Amino acid sequence: MPEIIEKSGSIYNCAFGNGKVIKNATNVGLDNHIRGFTVVNGNVRRLSQKLRSFLEDTIILCQPKNVHICDGSDQEQTMLIKLMLEQGTITSLPKYENCWLARTNPEDVARVESRTFICTERREQTIPTPKDGVQGKLGNWISAEDMAKAIKDRFPGCMKGRTMYVIPFSMGPVGSPLSKIGVEVTDSPYVVASMNIMTRMGEDVMDILNTNADFIKCLHSVGTPENGKITVPSWPCDPQRTIILHKPAANEIVSYGSGYGGNSLLGKKCFALRIGSTIAQREGWLAEHMLILGITNPCGEKKYIASAFPSACGKTNLAMMTPSLPGFKVECVGDDIAWMKFDSNGQLRAINPENGFFGVAPGTSNETNPIAMKTIFKNTIFTNVASTSDGGVFWEGMEKMIAPDVKITDWLGNPWTMGVSKTPAAHPNSRFCSPASQCPIIDPMWESPQGVPIDAILFGGRRPEGVPLIYEALSWSHGVFIGASMRSEATAAAEFKGKMIMNDPFAMRPFFGYNFGDYLKHWLSMEQRAAVNGGEPPKIFHVNWFRKDSNGKFMWPGFGENARVLDWVLRRIDGEECYEDSLVGRIPTAGAIRTDGLDESINFAELFSQPRDFWSDEVKSIDTYFDEQVGSDLPHQISNELNELKWRIENSQ
Repeated sequence: MPEIIEKSGSIYNCAFGNGKVIKNATNVGLDNHIRGFTVVNGNVRRLSQKLRSFLEDTIILCQPKNVHICDGSDQEQTMLIKLMLEQGTITSLPKYENCWLARTNPEDVARVESRTFICTERREQTIPTPKDGVQGKLGNWISAEDMAKAIKDRFPGCMKGRTMYVIPFSMGPVGSPLSKIGVEVTDSPYVVASMNIMTRMGEDVMDILNTNADFIKCLHSVGTPENGKITVPSWPCDPQRTIILHKPAANEIVSYGSGYGGNSLLGKKCFALRIGSTIAQREGWLAEHMLILGITNPCGEKKYIASAFPSACGKTNLAMMTPSLPGFKVECVGDDIAWMKFDSNGQLRAINPENGFFGVAPGTSNETNPIAMKTIFKNTIFTNVASTSDGGVFWEGMEKMIAPDVKITDWLGNPWTMGVSKTPAAHPNSRFCSPASQCPIIDPMWESPQGVPIDAILFGGRRPEGVPLIYEALSWSHGVFIGASMRSEATAAAEFKGKMIMNDPFAMRPFFGYNFGDYLKHWLSMEQRAAVNGGEPPKIFHVNWFRKDSNGKFMWPGFGENARVLDWVLRRIDGEECYEDSLVGRIPTAGAIRTDGLDESINFAELFSQPRDFWSDEVKSIDTYFDEQVGSDLPHQISNELNELKWRIENSQ
């Protein structure tokens, strides 16, 4: 942020950390005695000194036309929708209640991990030192000087002619001891409308801020290209210069050039995971890329499970599962992010810091996730899905819901014909943004200030071969090793292409806010944190719904049938001896996974097989990854677990 070095009336001179000075910056006063700019909504006299100072700095830097302090009201949301309609950012979807479709610039469709940076004093605070000649893949570091330069090269005057929106928001229920407060400044009404859905936003949060409370500073602009030409006026962005910056020591996030959710809704991955994980390390808790669900068995016994899968690997489907087993009930606490802390009794408790779902649309259907389909067709902003001539939306998976006479327009605005067109109708990373409160199976405790008790943690990803349907960790350190060695097929949620198997430890690879080796040490310390309060950490499991047979067919039906796997998890939580040891961990004994009522026969021997050659190669890949990417920062407990897995493989029949 710039520093004010001289002020006279409403005229400021402003200095950046690198010595750059902007002179005669006007229309930037924000105290009650400055009238050189217009606040079109909000009472500036209510602002705390900390918030006032932040806004003064950002106004000086970005030079907006005017300022709108958001209140989160229905009237404000209606105003934003009207504005976006006028700008062509969204179109109406009259088939549904209060639903809208946004189409982005085709160059702005996913997270840009390669341009996402963490700024710390020393590089090793952000990322492990990779092996010589190896490109590090566990985050990107930027120096304070280079961060200041990146801001100076992009932000001065970037909001000229636009409204600057000030969004006060809470991640987690307002007032919860597990929640945190943020303020996002943005020039995108799409971001404001989406943050209204995804966070608790408005006057309740402003009341907390007005006590001069600390908050996470979030600065965002869709940007203006250097040549001044915005190629898609309805979706301004600057994709060639997009950058996302985090400074944990100052609790700051700065994002430029992209309007896409993961890059612009700064409460989400940037705050809730990257900055959140650094706060969690300092304060002794966990900020994780995990869904949270509650599952009740036929006896009325309820447990809560947190699960970490990479983006677009089925988190929302599991969080909203309709169990196939009679008498089981699943309720959703959250589908993407969990903040977890041990209470005074040593019980791990979790909140969902978000207020909505920002889910991947393609593949969501009445067959795969009927609960999501009952959630999303009201008060929702869709992005980059296809539209239909009857005023609705379409994406891959909705084929059975479209009448033969309905015409489809793809996400790029071109006519699209089912069975004929060669390109997807919806972008593979197209999204729905819907209020969580609309979910028919939202858990009664989803907004509990104390959080829900977590009894098990699942890790998983897309592994087409070799990895069993489920296995249980042998210990807490073995469970941390399982999380550290997670691998999965790449998906469309980021800019990677193809079906390559990628290392994605804890499903957090794009979201670590600090050195991965230190992150592992923090996870390992959780066992002791539970013990000092008389508790135990949850059991840890690894699941793989995506194993395929030699014909390329999925071996496990998934979706609602995954309740059969969770049933085994519940019985293991209760201590039932329904497991046997294997190479990778504890797997269900023969017959332990219920098959009553299952429509198809399952080859459980193949589904749980652990081919020695596959696992020999897997261990080599994990070993190489740790050696090249983590090096001396790898905790010895994780090295020991890897060596024990090697020994089991070498001594297997």
